[in-house]
Amino acid sequence: QVQLVESGGGLVQPGGSLTLSCAASGFTFSSYGMSWYRQAPGKERELVAGITSAGGSPNYVESVKGRFTISRDNAKNTVYLQMNSLKPEGTAVYYCSVLIWSRRRWGQGIQVTVSS
Repeated sequence: QVQLVESGGGLVQPGGSLTLSCAASGFTFSSYGMSWYRQAPGKERELVAGITSAGGSPNYVESVKGRFTISRDNAKNTVYLQMNSLKPEGTAVYYCSVLIWSRRRWGQGIQVTVSS
């Protein structure tokens, strides 16, 4: 079955950096676009970044452009989210996601806390 396992979250000071990883299994990873979402306390889940199956055309929500970078390694079945210049409003649970047969699949999520 489809499995998405996030890692790399934690506590970071404002201005710091973190890299999230998502290890995928149970489907042909190189055939699907991948996305990162996040959900802050009391807010709806939002799309943060997406990337095509071949690793091209990355797209980002306006609030993270120039600071976050999404990438993937199809040989390792892994998608990454490099987050630089983190702000307190970046505190959220971050989710890896893939859309397969019109059904969106989610990882378990990983906490990122930006605080001094």
